[in-house]
Amino acid sequence: MKEFLKKIIIAILSFEAKILLRRTHPYIIAITGSVGKTSIKDVVYEILKDSMHVRKSEKSFNSEIGVPLSVLGLPNAWSNPFLWLKNIFDGAVIAFHPGIYPKTLILEMGVDRPGDMDRLTSWIRPDVVILSRLPDVPVHVEYFDSPEAVALEKQKLVNALKPDGVLVYNQDDERILKVVEETIQQSIGYSRYSFSPFTASADKVIYENGKAVGLEFLLTHLDKTVSMFVRGSLGVQHAYNYAAGAAVASVFNIDVESVKRALGDHLPPPGRMRLIQGIKDTLLIDDTYNSSPTASERALATLSELRGVKRRIAVMGDMMELGQFSIREHERIGRIVAKSADILVTIGVRARSFSKGAIEQGMSEKNIFEFEDALQAGKELQTFIKSGDVLLVKGSQSIRAERFVEELMAEPELAEDLLVRQDAMWKSI
Repeated sequence: MKEFLKKIIIAILSFEAKILLRRTHPYIIAITGSVGKTSIKDVVYEILKDSMHVRKSEKSFNSEIGVPLSVLGLPNAWSNPFLWLKNIFDGAVIAFHPGIYPKTLILEMGVDRPGDMDRLTSWIRPDVVILSRLPDVPVHVEYFDSPEAVALEKQKLVNALKPDGVLVYNQDDERILKVVEETIQQSIGYSRYSFSPFTASADKVIYENGKAVGLEFLLTHLDKTVSMFVRGSLGVQHAYNYAAGAAVASVFNIDVESVKRALGDHLPPPGRMRLIQGIKDTLLIDDTYNSSPTASERALATLSELRGVKRRIAVMGDMMELGQFSIREHERIGRIVAKSADILVTIGVRARSFSKGAIEQGMSEKNIFEFEDALQAGKELQTFIKSGDVLLVKGSQSIRAERFVEELMAEPELAEDLLVRQDAMWKSI
């Protein structure tokens, strides 16, 4: 019964959103891929917001219910039936009396199951599609026959581009290059490890007083090169995200100098490799928004490259929705942990396979600690950590690894501003 009511709500809200789009005709920028959607969305919004009336998806509203909510500008009512009724009523009012509606929409569009993208593109035709990455084992492969099936489902968004639309794509991704070959619309590549119209290069960690404070890299378009700085977060993914944002900006005739100015004070979203000061003069790399094999590899690579570190501690929670690939991928990432960190802390049942992989790679069992719960792990490690330690904290959202970070952050009173999932509904779960 609950699932039936959910389908009814989705159908009504999607219909209202469809009417709204037909009445207002906004320019639609749609983002898909297996990593980076939310971060790219925020970067593009930051670049465009001062030159036009633009709306972005709230948080990570990228599902068949999140997208219509974003189009209508309505909140998530969670499990409150009265708020969903209010959303339906408000959606009808907005659909027929939109007032001053945004000229541009920036929408995340994800998939969890086969057919998800078909349903979304049945009423959304984007002007720009950003394709971030299609890794070998994407995070939502559980309900698909294969990783290739996930890639094909996401590719349907590219097929929905308007005839005069533009595809902005990660040129370093071989799977995406095959998609581009079949695309008849204009396409603009961005990259880090190959030459493209928007190339990020020379990324490096910046230190102040011996501690990492952010990432610096160069962004080149044609004959112009600018230096970009991402304060308070680490990882090469930011170079990709900023390059993608610059590529979209070019569609609106915004040059890279203007992109640099627009992103000067930009902070990546919480839980995306954010740097947080920990107790006992430690440093936390908070990557707790979600987890996947590809994102874990990137995060561990960043951890291994840091200078001036006493001990590198990888705190790894379950990677969810991997289906038949779960054990294999947890063990594979565990082997990477052994090469990247001195100590492994696991959270969750699936995460025990990280331990197996790490031991196979040569990590001593005495340097591995296993916990069922993030909060318990955080409390236990308070006495274990030492000055100069750096802790990478990562896990899928159901593991709630942000609770671990809150236990070890030097200023827990700032948790509401710095961590993911801090609203009342998430706190109650």
